[in-house]
Amino acid sequence: MSCGRLLKRALTSVKKDGIRTAAGFAYIPQTPNPALGETTKLNMFQSINSAMDIAMEKDSSAVLFGEDVAFGGVFRCSLGLQDKYGSARVFNTPLTEQGIIGFGIGVAAAGTTAIAEIQFADYIYPGFDQIVNEAAKYRYRSGNEYNCGGLTVRAPWGAVGHGALYHSQSPEAFFAHVPGIKVVVPRGPIQAKGLLLSCIRDQNPCIFFEPKILYRMAAEEVPVGDYTLPLSQAEVVRQGSDITMIGWGTVIHVLLEVATMAEEQLGVSCEVIDLQTIMPYDSATIEKSVQKTGKAMVVHEAPLTQGFGAEIAARIQESCFLHLEAPIQRVTGWDTPFAYIYEPFYLPDKWRCFEAVKKLRDFM
Repeated sequence: MSCGRLLKRALTSVKKDGIRTAAGFAYIPQTPNPALGETTKLNMFQSINSAMDIAMEKDSSAVLFGEDVAFGGVFRCSLGLQDKYGSARVFNTPLTEQGIIGFGIGVAAAGTTAIAEIQFADYIYPGFDQIVNEAAKYRYRSGNEYNCGGLTVRAPWGAVGHGALYHSQSPEAFFAHVPGIKVVVPRGPIQAKGLLLSCIRDQNPCIFFEPKILYRMAAEEVPVGDYTLPLSQAEVVRQGSDITMIGWGTVIHVLLEVATMAEEQLGVSCEVIDLQTIMPYDSATIEKSVQKTGKAMVVHEAPLTQGFGAEIAARIQESCFLHLEAPIQRVTGWDTPFAYIYEPFYLPDKWRCFEAVKKLRDFM
């Protein structure tokens, strides 16, 4: 297929009951659990705001800080919280990611619940040493005498349609390699609220990556009250019998659309798993699914080489080798900086995923 036709496909992909985006995927909303009570329609940044509001209301020690959070932040996730809780609990910091994380470690070690915002995940790297060598190891180095488990680091993450190389990165694999921290990525407003509250209350440092393309375009009926969703537990968001598809964050909506295409056009039944927690991840749910289907593909926006999909593929090979009927497929970003005008080619869109489904189906 010519490059022109591929680009046209990528730019015009629309699902009739979904929402068109620059990357050509359709957002597929989730139905809330009725047991969680009353709901209201929120987009993802509003659901994150709701989670932090509840956390700060119920925990008087909780503080929120970062660049520009006092007026609501670049994406307005903290809108109105300084007005409600005051400048002593919601406040701006200097533009220093290392300082933001270091300060968060300190106040968490002193017993405070610390919610730190890094303005973009692409700029978390100056704070890498603080996260990896201090936050992740603080409990271990002191023999559990001290810890900074009250620290949660939030950061907008992933492609946004126009972010180019400095505002589109997906750095979860860097942190998945570090014992002592938890890494979480939600796929929509319901998950964002429940998982963020779990991170804030977890007794381990957490990094909470927020798919920024979903901040405004993803809207769901979100439970109004206080609820949490379990960390380190994957969710089977679509049942299937022929192929297991694994992802997290934005790509879950790509995979749900591909699963529908595969069923309608190929007669292939795909099971879709949202990992939700990158580390420590739920390998049992993946293994159970692959043992049933015999075929697997892993999808993520980050580059292919050393992406977290490689860890999942290795685990599947170790645990499900005798059940596999085809080589594991990985559909990912490319091993290049994130391109601006070529974003439709860079991302693992539904057409690339659909080709992987056909490869798995046809493998002899």
